[in-house]
Amino acid sequence: MARRWLPVLLAPVLIALAACSSDKPKPTPLETLAPRIAGREVWNLRVGSIGFPMVPAVRAGSFFVASGDGDVLSIQAETGAVQWRASAGSALAAGVGSDGRYTSVVTRGNEVVTFDNGREVWRKRVPSSVVTPPLVAGERVFVMSVDRAVHAFDAIDGRRLWVYQKPGDALTLSQAGVVAAFRNSLLVGQGQRLVALDPLRGSVEWEVAMASPRGTNEVERLADLLGPLVRVGDRVCARAFQSAVACADAARGALLWSRNVGGVQAVAGDAEVLVGADASDRITAWRATTGDVVWTNEKMLYRGLSGALAVGPSVVFGDVEGYVHFLSSATGEAQLRLPTDGKPVIGTPALSGATLLVTTQGGGLYAFRPN
Repeated sequence: MARRWLPVLLAPVLIALAACSSDKPKPTPLETLAPRIAGREVWNLRVGSIGFPMVPAVRAGSFFVASGDGDVLSIQAETGAVQWRASAGSALAAGVGSDGRYTSVVTRGNEVVTFDNGREVWRKRVPSSVVTPPLVAGERVFVMSVDRAVHAFDAIDGRRLWVYQKPGDALTLSQAGVVAAFRNSLLVGQGQRLVALDPLRGSVEWEVAMASPRGTNEVERLADLLGPLVRVGDRVCARAFQSAVACADAARGALLWSRNVGGVQAVAGDAEVLVGADASDRITAWRATTGDVVWTNEKMLYRGLSGALAVGPSVVFGDVEGYVHFLSSATGEAQLRLPTDGKPVIGTPALSGATLLVTTQGGGLYAFRPN
């Protein structure tokens, strides 16, 4: 299964890169595992197939999800009960953002569609395609397009409030980036730089380079920050595509540390460690305060790992065969393995209370409760 990342504006190159990715080694066979922690599936649902790396939004005990054909759902996390279902009317390129009341998705026609508790209230078009889930916060909807322009809309009526854009590179990454809230600031990825914006005006408060991309051409120098962002207190951490993992102090707007390491999926973390898989699916944990390597795990090489999520004392990955892996965040040892529908786990898992939700490419939503 080829990784889902696409540089935009270089269509002839895309075909060659996709073809090369199909030549990578076969997934490492899984070892027999005696579970070290308990966990079970608590419910599952099926939506239409999903053609984008969806990260479910989590608010007030609910998951907000969407399918590729435009269905948008609010699901009670504990029971799996569908609280409301709506349609954006066309295929989706990105989703989902929600504050619990207002929920936004973006269509392949570049329309931002917003619902108020399942009732469509407005739709507005943006000039460029969008693959990053919108952020809904403070009665505003923030949308970042693949050209790194950030658009702010009023969540109630869709009025465009401001647009932030600076001259960009000819080549950008068509993979979900960083748009996140931190206190009274909006954090966005702009290439390898993390930028804090005033959410009321769109003005820059500070920016930090999270990576120093190297390479002989524009593709090799791509280093866009990948979402979701990891936040623990004032510390925010992220992976820069194929370039680095890094943490910054968002209260001071200062880089804490950056380590050169390849990888194309989001990292996870807690107060102690930051964990992520590289392009070969070698999993590494770095000490959250210093960036020193704590442990590595090479038992899941080439298994097409998803973005990671920290869940209590564990870190969770999905893989290309639909398995969900729980590893000890302290040691990297395998703790538990749970199946889904055999389709690749996409995007990044999400957590609401004690319920973990993973999404498969075939449209399966699987909720687990580890103990």
